[in-house]
Amino acid sequence: MPTPAPSRRLTFSAGVETVVLAACVFWAFSANRLFLSAALPHHGDVPTAAFALALVVMLVALNYLLVAPFAYRVTVKPLLTLLLFGTALATYYMRNFGVVLDTSMMGNVWHTDVAEARELWSWALALHLLVYAALPAVLLWRVRVVRRPWLTSAMFKLAGLLIAVVAFVVALLPVFKPFASMMRSHREVRYLAAPVNFLWAGGSAVLKQARGASAARRPLGSDAAPGPRWAARTRPRFVVLVVGETARAANWQLDGYERPTTPELAALPVITFGDVTSCGTDTETSLPCMFAPGGRRNYDEKRIRHSESLLHVLARAGVRVHWRDNQSGCKGVCDGLPQDEVASLNLPGLCSEGRCLDEGLLAGLDQRIEAARAARGQPAPTTLLVLHQLGSHGPSYFRRYPPAFAHLEPACIEDDLQKCTREQIVNAYDNSLRYTDHVLASIVATLQAHARDVDSALVYVSDHGESLGENNLYLHGLPRFIAPREQTHVPMLMWLSAGLVHDDALDLACLRRRAAEPASHDHLFHTLLGLVDVQTGLYEPAWDLAAPCRRTP
Repeated sequence: MPTPAPSRRLTFSAGVETVVLAACVFWAFSANRLFLSAALPHHGDVPTAAFALALVVMLVALNYLLVAPFAYRVTVKPLLTLLLFGTALATYYMRNFGVVLDTSMMGNVWHTDVAEARELWSWALALHLLVYAALPAVLLWRVRVVRRPWLTSAMFKLAGLLIAVVAFVVALLPVFKPFASMMRSHREVRYLAAPVNFLWAGGSAVLKQARGASAARRPLGSDAAPGPRWAARTRPRFVVLVVGETARAANWQLDGYERPTTPELAALPVITFGDVTSCGTDTETSLPCMFAPGGRRNYDEKRIRHSESLLHVLARAGVRVHWRDNQSGCKGVCDGLPQDEVASLNLPGLCSEGRCLDEGLLAGLDQRIEAARAARGQPAPTTLLVLHQLGSHGPSYFRRYPPAFAHLEPACIEDDLQKCTREQIVNAYDNSLRYTDHVLASIVATLQAHARDVDSALVYVSDHGESLGENNLYLHGLPRFIAPREQTHVPMLMWLSAGLVHDDALDLACLRRRAAEPASHDHLFHTLLGLVDVQTGLYEPAWDLAAPCRRTP
């Protein structure tokens, strides 16, 4: 009896160009709901249906032009499988968190570590991937890609690309006026078109990172030296700079929030800056920017990333600089300088699954201050310890604080925010701020305990804010030109020891008045130069928050 032939049910034959076209049509309808809903209101004088049809044709053509040059008989299935899963991931976070996939956001994606990726995983995401990636991929792999002679294959590829160009132009011309107006006035819409958004932005992010990695950093502040106040000091100075993570001013009690998110700091003589704007809406942007002399007002990303930072300037002048990290690294700010990570300290009870509570940042703080006190030298030694928090990094706010700080209930205890009410999300976020309050107050207590022998200061500022469901936006990272206030207004404060205030002849009443005026990340560079008294041509007194309040002899 003859052996039956293998079943060929649900098996298709198609050329490479047909397979790519089918994928692009699938994405146009399954992955671009946000793009179409955002774009259609701007149809102008063109009928809505005609504008929608033109947009769909342009989406299909543009995605085809991006994908087809890399699709061959051997590569088309693996390539489209990767793109199916990438597009499904992108659309999930776009739809559920209001994420916009520009170059900056894709830079964050490339720097996501295992612990952060684990927190971003959920069963809802798994179901989304099953429907929009896994099942289409199964169908894709049932296709038998037609083998053609190389010349015929090249002609088909060229013809496909030419047809895509013609289709794009033909679709664009009748709607050019409203489409061009939309692209000029509503730039955010372009970041919603998938998968062209993450393909373009991801490629740009990779190229930017590669250029940055290969370029030597330009020296900054080569003239840095101790200033006259530092030269005259007889007591060591110890400054702690805490770079907060994802704390927003809207939920900061010291900035007027009605809930008790900073009760310990409220009982201390801290100076609160109540109107502070961040440089960016994500760590990847804000961190290098806030340690650069020009900051946001003279923003040049390439120049910032290819130059040394404030920390290198201070170290060059003789400041003992150390960076301790509990987040995702210093983004080049501390390259070549002493640094360590909390996760590497083996702190029992504070670390789990690659993540550590922020109290781990304080490990050995007493000993560091003691070492500064015991150090000798002329001028007296100055130390800057930078602590980079995990802070209130989402979406797993409940993992950022120990159970003792679950003051507000019910709190969201899910990695998937879609499973929680907004009240639960805000409660968990506020609890994380309450824990940051405790960490900062503990630093002040430690500094105060050594105040007889060491002049000290604490400076705290968050890198960016956070959206907690306002206008259906969550997390952070929106392009700054469309980012809501919740993502760009951040808390900032100072605590100064009595010895430092006396030694610098600071008028605290003046400083409190200055703290009521607007400030930004741009002030940090110059304020820290003034606080440790390092002279350099980079220093601009107008951007030193304390400069107007130092009494001159």
